[in-house]
Amino acid sequence: MANAKKEKSMESILWDACDKLRGAVEPAEYKHVILSLIFLKYANDRFTMQREKLLSEGKPEFMLNEVSFYEQDNVFFIPECARWDYLMSQSKQDGLAIKVDTALHEIELKNKSLAGALPDNYYSRLELENNDLASLLDKMNQLKFDVHDKDFFGRVYEYFLSKFALKEGKGKGEFYTPQTVVALLCELIEPYSGAVYDGACGSGGMFVQSMKFIEQHSGDKKNISVFGQEKTATTLKLAKMNLAIRGISADLGKKATSTFQNDQHPDLKADYALMNPPFNQKDWREENELIDDARWKGYKVPPTSNANYAWILNFVSKLSTNGVGCLLLANGALSADGTEYEIRKQLIENDLIEAIIVLPRNMFYTTDISVTVWVFNKNKKARKVNKNGNEFCYRDRTDEILFMDLRQMGEPFEKKYTAFSTDDINKVASTYHLWQSSDKEKLYSDIKEYCASVNKENLSDYSLVTSKYIEFDKKSEETNYEEEMKSIQNNLKELFIEEEKSKDEIKKIMEELGYGI
Repeated sequence: MANAKKEKSMESILWDACDKLRGAVEPAEYKHVILSLIFLKYANDRFTMQREKLLSEGKPEFMLNEVSFYEQDNVFFIPECARWDYLMSQSKQDGLAIKVDTALHEIELKNKSLAGALPDNYYSRLELENNDLASLLDKMNQLKFDVHDKDFFGRVYEYFLSKFALKEGKGKGEFYTPQTVVALLCELIEPYSGAVYDGACGSGGMFVQSMKFIEQHSGDKKNISVFGQEKTATTLKLAKMNLAIRGISADLGKKATSTFQNDQHPDLKADYALMNPPFNQKDWREENELIDDARWKGYKVPPTSNANYAWILNFVSKLSTNGVGCLLLANGALSADGTEYEIRKQLIENDLIEAIIVLPRNMFYTTDISVTVWVFNKNKKARKVNKNGNEFCYRDRTDEILFMDLRQMGEPFEKKYTAFSTDDINKVASTYHLWQSSDKEKLYSDIKEYCASVNKENLSDYSLVTSKYIEFDKKSEETNYEEEMKSIQNNLKELFIEEEKSKDEIKKIMEELGYGI
């Protein structure tokens, strides 16, 4: 316990130190500046440790510059122009930003696993004041990383990503899915071995948590291959760095680009898929674009007004014949009408939906709405191999869907948010897997206000709204109604505030142009 407390303290110290530079950098750029510098310091500390180890083993001088002697222990090789002592010696000189850019560029060239992960001429373009950058380097220099703990920087990195997402709040932070949500998804689909796909991978959190799942269940990470895609270039770099520092190799496509317009994995058939795409994305394609796309073959073409069902069909198309996966969507997709209704009806008739799980409110930093997990399974009769190599048969749940409502679960997190406890995750995963288990054991039963198993013939006009199938007390329904109304009230308040800000900004611009209104 003492070590955990120390690590948390280091993370907090790091955050406090870095947060002081916030005013000197544009908010949208801040996380990239900080995370790259933390990486630079940590990579240097690990390099120094490895170099000292090689010296103690009596390695000759020329071998100390052999990249392979560092790669073998998952340590990045640092060329002379990127070494921390050199950068500190130059920190009071002009052109520090150029030197930092050069350092990151040279590190990327020397380490193949970092290809495309580090900023390119980033600090120079930001036009940071030399003193501000030097001040941050000084703060970094005072901090000592635990270089013997190979996962230390991974935890620091994840901590910072969550803090940045919390800071950016609603409307931003799309690059990050809260850790306890991802942990639950992994426990549901159990990605022990095979290909894992995420077509909206953000900073790579789904992949990191998949690897943690394997470690926690004594599996072998070498049995997992990772495939992803991200539209935003800077976020894709975050993902590549996030995976590289953990030694996770991944195919994230040739470039940052839209999953719809430029699918980087058109022929992929993954064993597992995990995805948290943008909710209710509008104008995701032109009216006459992607009409004959192979991903919606056999279904109606998803409407341009909302990408939710385009994400669903992309997701399903990437699963192998025995593939399973979890997709996060806004609750509105459960009962959307028109073309979306027709697609949902076909998905149900094709028996691809295994479970619908409504999450608690305020779990996501980008929105306070309740979010749903859609669990897809291409073969509900499939036999599955567990971690010990023993084969067992899941119950034949053909034509059935498990509905779960988790809105009464979770615990407070950072005052205004909700997070799952370990007990919550274990309970939900246990319920789901018991529902899948053999008929003879009869371990599963419906529970009021929590779960219900429904045959597709008993669905109400192909609606997947959980409250239609899970029994609730009247008092609980009233409580849920009150929560919904409070949420609407808060959303309206925020909209009105934003509207007033926009009006003020427009007035100011017009006045500056000499046309006061």
